[in-house]
Order: sequence, then C-alpha cells, then structure tokens
Amino acid sequence: MSNIALSRSSTSLRIDKIEVTDDQLTSRAGLSTFVRYLNSINVFPTFEKLFRGIRKNRKSQPLASIFKQIICFLADGTSSHISYFDDLRDDQGYAAGIEVSPEEMLSSHSVKRFFRKFSPFQYFMFRRLLQKLFIWRLNHEKPSVIILGVDTMVMDNNDAVKRQGAQPTYKKVKGFQPLQLNWKGYFVDAVFRGGKKHSNYSDTVQKMITHAVKQIRKHYSEDVPIILRCDAGFFDKKLFRCFRGLGIGILCGGKHYADINAFVGGVKLEHWEQYKKGEGDKARVWSFYEFGDRRGTWAENEFLRAFYCTQETEENGQYLMEFVKHDSIIYTNMGMGGKIDEQLISAGHGNMMEPGQIIETYFGRGSDELVNRAFKDFVSQKLPFKRFNMNASYYYLSLTAFLLLEAFKHDVCSGIIPISAYSTTIRRQLFDIAGKIIRKSRYTILKVTASIMKRLEFDTLWERCNNPPIKFTWL
Repeated sequence: MSNIALSRSSTSLRIDKIEVTDDQLTSRAGLSTFVRYLNSINVFPTFEKLFRGIRKNRKSQPLASIFKQIICFLADGTSSHISYFDDLRDDQGYAAGIEVSPEEMLSSHSVKRFFRKFSPFQYFMFRRLLQKLFIWRLNHEKPSVIILGVDTMVMDNNDAVKRQGAQPTYKKVKGFQPLQLNWKGYFVDAVFRGGKKHSNYSDTVQKMITHAVKQIRKHYSEDVPIILRCDAGFFDKKLFRCFRGLGIGILCGGKHYADINAFVGGVKLEHWEQYKKGEGDKARVWSFYEFGDRRGTWAENEFLRAFYCTQETEENGQYLMEFVKHDSIIYTNMGMGGKIDEQLISAGHGNMMEPGQIIETYFGRGSDELVNRAFKDFVSQKLPFKRFNMNASYYYLSLTAFLLLEAFKHDVCSGIIPISAYSTTIRRQLFDIAGKIIRKSRYTILKVTASIMKRLEFDTLWERCNNPPIKFTWL
C-alpha cells in the first residue's frame, strides 16, 4: 500500500508543462538590501559630483544610475564578462530589485562607451573617493590606533587577450601590479600600474603615505598613533626619512645582508629571548634577538631598532625542524623616544613598543594579504578591456565597490553573516535568494519566503540598510 501511495503522490506533484508568468520575479532579491544601503548612506550624489565631466549630453542616462548598475554587477559577481549586461537588460525583475527602470538598464556597448570616456585625471578621482570613504569608516569605527598596510598585488592576465600595460611580474606571469594601501579590510588608496613596477617604484609610496596621513590628521585626529607595516620590498632610507618626518611608526621587514647574518650568528643562545602568542594548540613561539642597526649609507641619527626573529612553532603548536624555520628581520622606530611613542602612550597603547607586541603586530601583516585575497574573490583578476585607461577605471571602480560591500557587511550584516565572510559567501547566502516584486496601493513590495525571512532575519537586514549608523559625507 505504501508503494501505491508513494506512486500516486509522485504523480500528483509531477510538473507536466511550463508557461511564462507576467509576475516580476528576481533571483537576486537580497541584492536589494545592498542597493538600499547605498542609497541610504547617500553615496551616489558624490559619484555624480566627481565624474560630472563624463556626461556630455543631458539626454544620456544619469551617472547615479550607471554607477549603481555597475556596482551591482560587481557585487553580484555572477559573471565577469561585460556582455552579461545584455542579459540583465532583459530581466525586468532584476531591474526592479536594484531600483532601476527598465529603460535605464545598460547594455554591454553602453558600458564599454562609458569606460572609454575615462582619462587618467578622471580615474584619479577614484583615489580621492577611496580616501574619503576611508575617512568615513574611521569616523564611524573611531580606532584609537591606526595600523596601515602597504603592498603590491599581482593581477594575473597571462592568458587573457592582449592587454595594454600587461607586463611580466615577479610571479612569472604577465599582468598588472597595483600598489595598494589598506586598513582593516578596507582599501585606503591604490595606484594601478604595469606588472614590471616593483614595490618601491619611483616616489609613489612616499606620496601615497604622505597624502593618507594628512587626510587622517585633518579629518579624523591630529594625535592618533599611525603605524605603517610593510615587507622588505619597502626597505629604503628615503622612505624611512619620509615616515619619520610624518611622525608615524614604522614596522618594516629587513633584508638578510651578510654582515647582519654574521653578527647574529655570533650571538650566544643565552642572549636570545622568546615570545609566545596564544595558548594550547593555537600557540605560536618566536625566538628573537634585539639590536640597533644603521646601514652604511644612513645618517648617524638614523639608527632603528631591529629584531632578528626565528619562528619556532606553527599555529597548531608543532615545532619546526631547523631546515624549515623561517627567519625574519624587523625594523622599527617605536620605543626610541620619538613622537610616535608619545602618541602611543597617550592613547593607552604603550605596550605596543614592547618587543613581543612589535613582533606580533608585524606578523599581523597576514591580515593585509587576506585583503588582497578577498578582493580577488570579489572580482576577476582578468580585466575586461584592451586599453589601459579603461582597465584602470574598471579596477578603481572595483576597489570602490569592494569597500562599499565591506562597509555593508559591518553596518548591515553584523551578527547575521560573519563580517569575515568573503564576497562569495555574501552572494550565495544573501544576494542569491528568490523574491517577488509587486505594486500595491502606491507601494512597491518585495516578497520573500517565510524560511528566508526567518533564516536571514530579513526584516532586521531591511531595517538596518534603511537606517545606516553613519551617512557618507564629502569632507
């Protein structure tokens, strides 16, 4: 009897035919929360103000609508191909979900024409926008100490069609190697460059850090301690002089010169110290020796504290064999009586000048690498255009969209979706949900299933994205 009942049930639930519905349905219902958040923080008027020179004809589509659609395309991440805009143009449910009229939906050709309009001066405006968005996040989160990370990121375009500016990189692939400045998962500034440009190429780093520090001092705090950490690719006396002049802390990786290795090799074991981070299986141990160092071309007053470190254990607590141990040299100006020391003490972070904390803070550079990994998860490394200016503007807009999505995670998704989640997780768990859009009594209503409403606390998300903790203002 049970088999007969099962057979009848299967027959009654079987789909016999398909038809077209006139209902407005969307498979990206969750994307509407991100769009509403962008509208609520009032960021689109800034786009129109900065890039108003691109719009030559009043009959063309509003810049706010164009930027909204491209940012949503990047945040959605379904496709990295510009031709996907042609598919979206025919999807009225998607248009309603991102609050754009069907007539304003972009085609792939209109997107290409849009990016073709960008000149070096105009995509430089994206850098100004990134810096202002960074100040906006500072004024919201109010950190008592600011730790900036600077590094390059290789974008592999080796198997892409010919790209202007794609050059051999140190990773032995052709592509681009932009210089990027970050803070706690946000990009502060960036310079889009060809692949052969090394870390400390020209005076780009000095100008970038100088401008970022001035923005912090002017629009956030004159006294907040600022610490810059970087790898040995930025080990340069000109940079150190610049950073000391700015009154910021330095945590820079050093190079293994022969005289340093010989000197450290002659130090007796009893003079070495150990630093342990964490407990149990999560404990990590470093052996270190502290000394003062001044390279041969440095001035007499340019001594820095140096730490020769050897990692003894991995994160799982397992001790490392001698042949796999990794030695590092760390240079810093903290704890030498400079301006940064006074600021750290005043801010209640005087312990950051201690050897253990210096080592821990420097090896926190791993979080800077995670920002690059998160960005590569957000957008494809393979840039879509052949012209350098078009790819540069696409890259900068991608950085801006990434920063806005990070802010969205902190302000809206906190407690519901982990803040540390990558973009793919946000897309699969929140954006890629089904919804129905109806219009009733002069209201536009987005309907989702009861299970989604409960699982994602969708009503809470909707309330948060309509009432952000702080709106964006151009300072």
